[in-house]
Amino acid sequence: MPDDASHMRANLTGSDDLNRIATGKCSDPFAVLGPHMVDGLLQVTAFDPGAARMTACQGARRHPLTPLGDGLFRGPVPGEGPYDLEGADDTGRTWRFDDPYRFGPLMGELDEHLLGEGRHRHLWRVLGAHVTTHEGVAGTKFAVWAPNARRVSVVGPFNGWDGRRHGMRRRGATGVWEIFLPGLGEGTVYKYEILAADGGLLPLKSDPVGFGAQHPPENASVVRDIRGYGWSDDAWMASRAGANRRDAPISIYEVHLGSWKRMADNRRMSYVEAARELVDYVRDMGFTHIELLPISEYPFDGSWGYQPVGLFAPTVRHGPPHEFRDLVNAAHLAGLGVLLDWVPGHFPTDAHGLGQFDGTALYEHADPREGFHQDWNTLIYNYGRSEVANFLTSNAAYWLEEYHIDGLRVDAVASMLYRDYSRASDAWVPNKDGGRENYEAIDMLRRMNTETYGAHPGIMTVAEESTSFPKVSRPVDEGGLGFGYKWNMGWMNDTLRYMQEDPINRRHHHDKMTFGMHYAYSENFILPISHDEVVHGKGTMLDRMPGERAAKFANLRAYYSFMWAHPGKKLLFMGQEFAQSSEWNHDTALNWHEAGDAAHAGVARLVRDLNHLYRATPALHELDCDPEGFRWIEANDAEHSVLAWLRRAPDRPSVAVVCNFTPVAREAYRIGLPETGVWREIFNSDAEVYGGGGRGNMGAVLAVAEPRHGQPASAPVYLPPLSAVFLIGE
Repeated sequence: MPDDASHMRANLTGSDDLNRIATGKCSDPFAVLGPHMVDGLLQVTAFDPGAARMTACQGARRHPLTPLGDGLFRGPVPGEGPYDLEGADDTGRTWRFDDPYRFGPLMGELDEHLLGEGRHRHLWRVLGAHVTTHEGVAGTKFAVWAPNARRVSVVGPFNGWDGRRHGMRRRGATGVWEIFLPGLGEGTVYKYEILAADGGLLPLKSDPVGFGAQHPPENASVVRDIRGYGWSDDAWMASRAGANRRDAPISIYEVHLGSWKRMADNRRMSYVEAARELVDYVRDMGFTHIELLPISEYPFDGSWGYQPVGLFAPTVRHGPPHEFRDLVNAAHLAGLGVLLDWVPGHFPTDAHGLGQFDGTALYEHADPREGFHQDWNTLIYNYGRSEVANFLTSNAAYWLEEYHIDGLRVDAVASMLYRDYSRASDAWVPNKDGGRENYEAIDMLRRMNTETYGAHPGIMTVAEESTSFPKVSRPVDEGGLGFGYKWNMGWMNDTLRYMQEDPINRRHHHDKMTFGMHYAYSENFILPISHDEVVHGKGTMLDRMPGERAAKFANLRAYYSFMWAHPGKKLLFMGQEFAQSSEWNHDTALNWHEAGDAAHAGVARLVRDLNHLYRATPALHELDCDPEGFRWIEANDAEHSVLAWLRRAPDRPSVAVVCNFTPVAREAYRIGLPETGVWREIFNSDAEVYGGGGRGNMGAVLAVAEPRHGQPASAPVYLPPLSAVFLIGE
């Protein structure tokens, strides 16, 4: 038995303390239950409301405890060494168990100090449920932050969901409660029962730092032993920094795992199945990264994961944690990076979640002008509270460290940066300087980026940020937010609006295709055609294109070609790569039957070829984030809706890109080029293999010393209708 002085202090409890144990109102059960020295004699007090008799057992020695009523027992245990307890009921049934109250504290002083400061970078190693061996006994240790609670208990099937049975030990000023429960392990279902400061009993809470959860709609936490996975991705981890750099080809396939593909009876694909099928598909299509919509546990399928409750638990919809690791490991072995959508901007109001966690606005703001998202009916984290900021930054580190994730795409950053985001003028609280910027959220994001890049320099972080907030993807020490990349929402909105126009009207909207170059290098941009563009009545990418069926496909092929040749990394949502004809539905699989149709298959082949060309051609990717990598050839031919530009890389052949966004062929459109000689046609979106008309330049054009467009040479180029042509200098 432990000899910790605080644990073994004299037991001076009387009937009031015992009554609080029996009624579940005791805030310090370790002061009453377990072993205590009284007048030099070891006394054990135990509580089991189902027992009529209780005996303390030390090997062959048995020490009957005296019933005190209401399931309480007490008696001397004079022998040396640990004991266990044997309960018996009036039918003669007996059961034997280790007394949780005979075990000493779990958390170390350094952990206490770091938690108290809100600076524990490995928060998940202290909080949550951990399968472990404590004082020589196997079991699970539980720890949860609830500083304003009067009492916290672990409950589950193992104790009949009775909050009186396993009240936890409070660890001083940290506000953390902990207990070790012998005999519990992998798969144990549990929640926390919390008595608020006013004595009110709260709805049962799932574990904020739990590693697993039940299948929805059930919502209890599940003990998961996340230790000991056999990673085999050392080569990838050692080299991945090169795959995430600004000069690397980055082409991201965005996936909602629950609807990419369904198995028999509309069953969701498991992580293990995805490790085979999804990984093979993405590799074959030439993408460099898989980005998963949030897989942190969430209660409502219709949120797609963007309203998470269990930030530390991979959703069990597809399998347990180790199987999610199987997916990541398989991707790495295939040379693919894995990015996760991460949601630190808000959380749902579900009763079992973080809201009013200990009876107070603990994770959220108390004032709804700061703490409630009107658009999404969700709660906003209180970023100014050090423990909450620590919870979030540590969660980011958790996915990178425990699951070898290669990067995080942070959702809805704009909603975090501005206090007046989507609010009426009288429905928000200014910052200390009277402004709209959310200083606390900005500090949290900077801290997250600083800590994650510092500990894992090969990763990337990406901001979905839709405003002109400065320096989102610039280093923190330069006054930036510290992200590696930012989604270019302006480019996406402008260019899609242009493509939706009837080609006869496009000459009036030419600037929508060129304006993005005015700010293309203000950030490290990713060009995103994401899931948000194919939901909520927006239709599909094919729907956005004007004209009859053949024209729609030609327009889409031209647009994707324009995107892959434009400066910036690439992102496409699943189904867009084969031009799915129906809007995305999170409850069913993609329309894979369409992938066999010639027109749809042609788009898929085009995307595959664009990916492979992008990766193999330095001029198309090395200077994606550097203005030296781009030069306009022709930006002003609005009348013909033609655009032409050069992509460049040091000591590499340049690529000339020419786009014709009208249904009229331009048979000898002369473009300026930097060198005379043969320019080989390396890509043409009108090729027959893509479903086009097979019109082009017979494999090459010849540039002669005839200056044009500010270039010393030029060549006539055949531009098929609604097409893009890429030429490379020999």
